[in-house]
Amino acid sequence: MTALLLSVEDRRARLATRHLLAPGTRAATPEAVVDALVALHSTDAATVYLSALARLAEPDTGDVERALYDDRTLVRMHGMRQTLFVVPRNLAPVVQASTTRELWTKERASLLKSARDGGLDDAWLAAAEAATVAELRRRGSATGAELSKAVPALRDKVLYGKGTKWEAWQTASGRVLRVLGFDGAAVRGRPVGTWLSSQHRWEPGTGHADIPIPEAQAELARHWLRTFGPATEADLKWWTGWKLTDARRALKTLAAVEVALDEGTGWLLPDDTDPVEPPEPWAALLPGLDPTAMGWQSRGWYLADDLRPHLFDRAGNVGPTIWWNGEVIGGWAQRPDGTIATRILTEATPDAMKAVKAEAQRWQDILGPTRVTPRFRTPLERELAA
Repeated sequence: MTALLLSVEDRRARLATRHLLAPGTRAATPEAVVDALVALHSTDAATVYLSALARLAEPDTGDVERALYDDRTLVRMHGMRQTLFVVPRNLAPVVQASTTRELWTKERASLLKSARDGGLDDAWLAAAEAATVAELRRRGSATGAELSKAVPALRDKVLYGKGTKWEAWQTASGRVLRVLGFDGAAVRGRPVGTWLSSQHRWEPGTGHADIPIPEAQAELARHWLRTFGPATEADLKWWTGWKLTDARRALKTLAAVEVALDEGTGWLLPDDTDPVEPPEPWAALLPGLDPTAMGWQSRGWYLADDLRPHLFDRAGNVGPTIWWNGEVIGGWAQRPDGTIATRILTEATPDAMKAVKAEAQRWQDILGPTRVTPRFRTPLERELAA
């Protein structure tokens, strides 16, 4: 049987609606945004808020803060590609079991090696973990500095990179808390300062999820394909950080349907093969590290190669992007006076220019007096922000 052919236009139509970017698709709550997108990048604390605000019918940072820290319907945790994400609370156990559990094993082993190289033993780490969790439960919430003051073991030194050019003594606190975060024994709480701050408090967690890894990987792949499909094996492997065999096993478990894409074979969920009607024309200004721009390894169907040097840093982090009907056409930045500066890098119609201008004004109104500088600066963003 001939594989279903999905054109670039088909994929862009899906992106517009599944990613809540087309007219009439904006969400009522931050929870609905994150549920639709599976996960929001959180390495830069501002990205979570900006990615949500871009897709909310009534954007309000207070709603995002409520979901993160009052209702706890959204959870900030390490996950795919050892990266910090915000995920729906009901998906957190799936991410933990499918991805973070293996990362925890490696992270803890690395810390144990540094501890031994620094003259400490395995019992030291177990005691440090137990004392830190106990102190967190006693307090309910604490900064890393507060925990270090209360738990002497966190002030001990470990030797990182023994015998290499990176060899250095490190205070144990940051790495112990990171391991506890990977294990789910501690979770990141409110920021210390405004929603733009990368410093945060810690709170007690609920521990790791007891879900078989293959089952959890299939479930995460199902959520991802629903939003990002069609996609290739390589896309799924890259986004999750799994081995290729894990990605293939998950697709097989889901009985994913093979489709033909410009770059090769792609996959869809078996109940998701019907055509998607193209939406009305739309424009969007998305922040750096937005999950849409970072959703696939192969990006040629929505991003021209000659735009990459302007919009990405050397580590592969995307900066703020301008979208028109499912294609990246430029970049944007906030200037010190609050003005939203834009630059179109491809040919654009008058309708596109008008829509981009309206979106820039929308962001200016949303941010008001708040000034946001991306954690990962890209060439065009730096130029426009100057």
